[in-house]
This record gives sequence, structure tokens and C-alpha cells, in this order.
Amino acid sequence: MIRRTLESELLRLSRKFPAVTLTGPRQSGKTTLCRMAFPDKAYVSLEAPDVRDYARTDPRGFLRDHSRGAILDEIQRTPDLLSYLQVEVDREPKRGRFILTGSANLALLQSVSQSLAGRTALVNLLPLGLEERRRFPKASGDLFETLCQGAYPAIFDRELDSADWFAGYVGTYVERDVRQILNVGDLTAFQTFLGLCAGRTAQLLNLSNLAADVGITHNTARSWISVLEAGYIAFRLPPFHANWTKRSVKTPKLHFYDSGLVCYLLGIRNAGQLRSHPMRGAIFESWVVSEILKARLHRGQPANLFFYRDRKGEEVDLVVQRESGIVAVEMKSAATAAEDFFQALRRFCSHDVRPRGGTEKPLLVYGGDRTEERSDVRVLPWSSLPDCDWV
Repeated sequence: MIRRTLESELLRLSRKFPAVTLTGPRQSGKTTLCRMAFPDKAYVSLEAPDVRDYARTDPRGFLRDHSRGAILDEIQRTPDLLSYLQVEVDREPKRGRFILTGSANLALLQSVSQSLAGRTALVNLLPLGLEERRRFPKASGDLFETLCQGAYPAIFDRELDSADWFAGYVGTYVERDVRQILNVGDLTAFQTFLGLCAGRTAQLLNLSNLAADVGITHNTARSWISVLEAGYIAFRLPPFHANWTKRSVKTPKLHFYDSGLVCYLLGIRNAGQLRSHPMRGAIFESWVVSEILKARLHRGQPANLFFYRDRKGEEVDLVVQRESGIVAVEMKSAATAAEDFFQALRRFCSHDVRPRGGTEKPLLVYGGDRTEERSDVRVLPWSSLPDCDWV
């Protein structure tokens, strides 16, 4: 298995806090990362029923067995253990003693915030970033194969067919995690909901329309979106507000973390299908947003990602807020940078936007292979995303 970008941040935080909590989607590589980063620590999986039962029925005895510290995997399976862990950490606040991992972030973060506030650092591990994919010898250099394949480590590590892998992943997610996070009675309706959400990636999230299409209530649609967020399947990108808040929309955009999962849910099985698919541009946009999100989170930075759209329909796909200022980013899947691709960026930068030092040179990320430094816009090929400093 390759080294992950997050490893250095994970090690840094372990030198400062008694515990570090690592969250992320299932199969994103959390266990592998922790075992590689802390090879001398005992590893305990709370997925095993007997181990989980021991931790639940005799938490003090369980922690006494691991008094020197351990990697406690899938900690959300035993939330009550965190209260006993708090006592243990306070008794001996040795730095880096416990490494906790979990997949269902709502339940886990609620438990952590109640029991380990101030005692643990929180970090997120998402699927592979583009620079991490390239550490695998057989990773594709084609844009549409990259989008269609997705970024879950097992696909590359075991050289699996992505469609076969996603079939099992979606089945496990719906049958197990959805039931675990929320009591969803009608799994068929939820699967329909999941597919319709995939068809709305990179679009404004209209819960009323989505609920009507599935045949559920608005409140149910809202709770099910929270389920997707809890399982790190999708996320809401908030709108950016600066000096013209009255002109900007308040509705978030929906994005999926993994382009391969979107392709699978939409029935796209290969790069050839994706090249001519009407969702090609939206899938590319979500992929770029996710890549930039990974670049920030895997280096211990807050997301600080937004999009801009005003009531006239003028839109910029992404606004990255950094200490030095904001960077506007537009995404186009075409291989040629046409002149009209720059219009939204130029209009956005003409506004009086001056939070934290103003605006930096905007970026157009496109599906071609040439970098261009124009007077007012930088043109960046998709393959050069890892070379840009998003932090």
C-alpha cells in the first residue's frame, strides 16, 4: 500500500494530543494508514462481535488491557467506551496514546465532542487524491478513465474492476450503514434517492423537487441528505457571501466525494460512455472540488470552500478562501480552453471582494494538457491539480 498524504499530519497531531480521531468513508484506507503510521501500537478492531462485547460490558478491563495505548478501529461501534476513555486519558495524558478511527461521522463526532473535547485532534481521510493515485504503477493518465474509476484505494491496490467494486460498496452502504446511521425503513426508496442525488451532483440542492421525485416528504429528504453526509458519500458546498450578500443565493450545491461512485450510480461503466454523457461536465466539476477538498483536509486545513451564484444566474464553480485571500476557480471538462470559459471569472473578480487581503489570480481548470499564464487568469490542466498550492 502507498503512503498517504495525511500521514505527516496524523503523526504531527499525535505528538500534541493524547488521542487522535480519524474519520472518513468506509474503505478510504483509515486502518491501513494508522497501522503504517503507528506500527508499534496494538491494533483492535471493534467490528469483531466478541471484542465489541468486551468493550461494552467491561470497558475498564478493556482499556486496562490496552493501557499502553492502541489503535481502536471503528470506535463509533462502542460510543459509551469514549466516556471511559476520557477518564483514562485524564489519568495518564501521554501524547499519541490512542488513535481512534470511525466511519459514520455524525454519531462519532457527537460522541467525541461530548467525551473527548480538548483531548483529541480530529482529522479526515478521504479517498485517494490524484497525487496519491499516481503512486500506484498502473494508475491511468486519461481524464475520463480517472473520473470513471474513482479513487478508493482497494480498486488500485488489488487492481479491481471499479464497477464490480462499487456494486459491493453500494450494497454494503445501503444495507448496513444506512440502517446504522438512521432508521430508513424503505431501502428501495433510499436507493432511488441515492441515484437521483448522483444525477444532481454539482447542482443547487432543491430538496422539495428531490423529495417529489422520490415520493417522500421534504423532511425525509433533508434527513436522508444528512445520511449521505454522515457516510461521506456527498456533501453540501455552501454559497460564498462577501460584500454583496443581498445579490447571492443562499442554497448550497450538492457534490459527491467520489466521481467513480457517481458514474456507477448513473450507469456509466467506462470512459467511452463518460466522454459523451450529458453529465460529463458536472462529474468533472464535482471531481475537481473533491480534489481540492482532499488537498486541504489531508494537510490538516479546514475546507473553506464555497461557490458563488447571484440571483441573475452568474456563477463561479468554486471559491477557495485562504489566509492570503480568495481564489476563484472555474471548471470545464473540454480539452480546449475557449474564450467564453473566462467570462464568469472575470465578472466575479470585477466585484469589490476584499476579505482577508482581496482576490488572487483566478484559475480555470480544464480537461486539456497545457498550462497558460494569461494576464488575468491562470489556465491549469486537470493533471496539474496536485501541483497547485491549495493550502
